[in-house]
Amino acid sequence: MYCFVLPLNSKYYNVEGEVQNIIQNHSDDIFDKITIKNSIISFNVLRDKYVKTILESNYSGLIPPLLLDKNKNIIVEFSSPNIAKPFHMGHLRSTIIGNYIANMNDFLQNKVKKINFLGDWGTQIGLIQLGLEKLNIDNIKMQTNPIKSLYEAYVLANNLAQTDPSIKQCARNIFRQLEFEDTIISQQWQTFKDYTIQELEKTYKRIDISFDEYHWESMYTAKSINKVISLMNKLQLLIKDDVNRLVMPLSELDKVSIIKSDGSTLYLTRDIAAAIDRFEKNKFDAMYYVVDNGQTLHFSTLVKILTKMKMPWADKLKHVKFGRIRGMSTRKGTAVFLEDFLNEAKEVMRCNQRCNFTTKVTLDELDNSADVLGISAIIINDFKRIRTKDYEFNWNVIFNVDGDTGIKLQYTHCRLSTLEYSSGATLTRECDPSLLKEKEVDDLIILISKFDEVVLQSYEELEPYILTKYLFCLCNTLTKALVRLRIKGEPSDLGNQRLLLFYIAKVTLGKGMKLLGLTPLKEM
Repeated sequence: MYCFVLPLNSKYYNVEGEVQNIIQNHSDDIFDKITIKNSIISFNVLRDKYVKTILESNYSGLIPPLLLDKNKNIIVEFSSPNIAKPFHMGHLRSTIIGNYIANMNDFLQNKVKKINFLGDWGTQIGLIQLGLEKLNIDNIKMQTNPIKSLYEAYVLANNLAQTDPSIKQCARNIFRQLEFEDTIISQQWQTFKDYTIQELEKTYKRIDISFDEYHWESMYTAKSINKVISLMNKLQLLIKDDVNRLVMPLSELDKVSIIKSDGSTLYLTRDIAAAIDRFEKNKFDAMYYVVDNGQTLHFSTLVKILTKMKMPWADKLKHVKFGRIRGMSTRKGTAVFLEDFLNEAKEVMRCNQRCNFTTKVTLDELDNSADVLGISAIIINDFKRIRTKDYEFNWNVIFNVDGDTGIKLQYTHCRLSTLEYSSGATLTRECDPSLLKEKEVDDLIILISKFDEVVLQSYEELEPYILTKYLFCLCNTLTKALVRLRIKGEPSDLGNQRLLLFYIAKVTLGKGMKLLGLTPLKEM
């Protein structure tokens, strides 16, 4: 007999209704002693029938738990690098957390749109243009390595501006031209942006992440947001300050700039216009901005402004905060670009594979297992921590084969995959619980049955740590079970049943890994 105790206070999930639904659909006396008290439901289930139900119902894949309100329109804005600056590990945090949120919503049958809002506007663009001219970077070099070329140009011009104020003023003038005029510079800038997306997509493909749409800050120029400014004026929300800027008072002491004195826009202005534009086009139920803790004031201000503009959907904007990573560098020294970290991780994993006699893969040029392992290690190193906390980047922790790492998840999944062709057993769809009596079976069955509960908690709290912690617990339980519940050399009926148990555990582990953004390997 198993005993379960579940809370009924989820705002997303009708636990009581779901349990009652299960009871009605299982008239074979699987449930016993059902009580509901103080928002808690408790019930017993008959052990053998429950084992049979769990293993047979999950054979074809895990069915998502039923939400109270599914098919919602969800927008997730994440990654969003600034093309004047490197795509670094901080952007990776936004990228993998945003991808996890999108995966969760997709699994729970919401309609998800993933947007990458790229920073390509502001005075920095004028600085880049000046830097490109001084470095004489031609179109061929730009097309070959656009992100590093733009960064090199920005760094040069920004350094010059520190000692020569005219450089900064010249950059402002270039940006103002871009805001109000169709110039040769704006046409050239569009070409640079196309090159940048092509290069970014190579990195995103490498970490198995895609976007439904790429948006640019430059979509919301001073010329294109007249409708927004007109609405603000109509509602009498704007005043001019003593330096001729258009500002919006949020309180007696708090005034925020909307339009600069030269008529050009600010980042906040463009975010206001983008939010309005996206709601008009998508009628979203929630829009998540996956941005670090440092932007908390920005997003609270954005919601306040939209509320003052009488946008009834303003409270649908959600800032998903995360902490920063300290001490980011490769083992060879300080690194600026994410590509450097990914290459380092791949190199370490490939070296480990070459030195390990148990390596199963071919290690040829077509094999990308080292890259997948390195990326898994970096992602799980992030996700095993609470999202909002800062943490110290440490290569030794990431690649510790004895600790809770992405490598451990991949190793366990590979080990379970190997059983299907090396154990000599035949995978069956029918469960005979009378052959699965060991304590290790109960431990696994209870964990597998908790998958829905863990997914929902992780979804409610937007916290990948919850699912990651569960997967480590599943791996540790599997390690013990694999020692005790041998398959090879056992009677065929017993071996087949144990293989079914491990197969369902593998399905559960694999689904959890995919939700976190990992690509489960079959060999490593």
